[in-house]
Amino acid sequence: MFIGLIKTMRPRQWPKNGFVFVPLLFDGNFTTERAMRTVFAFVLLCLMSSAVYIMNDLADIESDRRHPTKRNRPLPAGELNPTVAAIAAVLFAVGSLLAGAVLAPEFAAVLLAYLIVQVAYTFWLKNVVLLDVLVVATGFVLRIAAGVTVIEVQRFSPWLYVFGGFLALFMVLGKRRHELVLLGSEASNHRPILTEYNLDLVDRLITIVTTSAIASYSLYTFLAEGIPANHLMMATIPFVLYGIFRYMYLVLVKEQGGAPEEILLTDRAMQLDLVLWLILVILSRHVL
Repeated sequence: MFIGLIKTMRPRQWPKNGFVFVPLLFDGNFTTERAMRTVFAFVLLCLMSSAVYIMNDLADIESDRRHPTKRNRPLPAGELNPTVAAIAAVLFAVGSLLAGAVLAPEFAAVLLAYLIVQVAYTFWLKNVVLLDVLVVATGFVLRIAAGVTVIEVQRFSPWLYVFGGFLALFMVLGKRRHELVLLGSEASNHRPILTEYNLDLVDRLITIVTTSAIASYSLYTFLAEGIPANHLMMATIPFVLYGIFRYMYLVLVKEQGGAPEEILLTDRAMQLDLVLWLILVILSRHVL
């Protein structure tokens, strides 16, 4: 049962909480104290997101049993007692909120907002067409906001909220597309809202958000206050382009995208692109 609980906490999805490091990375003022506060915020976000994952699995037990892969999760497979899972979810949520309040009251407020949004999504908004994907993307924007609250930002640009939101929408829509392709006529049995989507609509939405993501990131490198005069940040645009193109290739050609974190953890081209992008950002914001 302990192993089942760990699996239900979804540690492989914790890299999504890495969005909390965006303010530290782009603010241009790196110190050990700021880094440690951000790492602590990351840990608390992992606990809160795990509470949400457990809550989602509890709410979706029956539909997950009809999914070709999700039926093997501990709760629908009967490997984890629902009562134990519910108690763990409450403890993780309350514990992260209390610890977050010690770190920074504003951070605890963002955690609470994240929890409220996710509860609303689980029990209502996931069944409202278009709002379902927007709400999931909002969770990523809140992760960025969480990073802002734990450090005193000086040169962090709101453009990064815009870029992060569009990038999150891109991943969410890619996941919806994967579900439509994988499940076919059975898609609505797993996720009822999928009856409101088709591949043509999702592909058009993906085109809109990818264009917006690239434009917002490019505008950030050109226009944001505090950008170094060496213009090195502009050199990071091709790496963002390649990352988006690579992800689209994996979603549209290889029919992946059901688990964005799996792509990040397994695709070597994406990993290399991310590393090179990080090196250029660090050189631009913290070294040169």
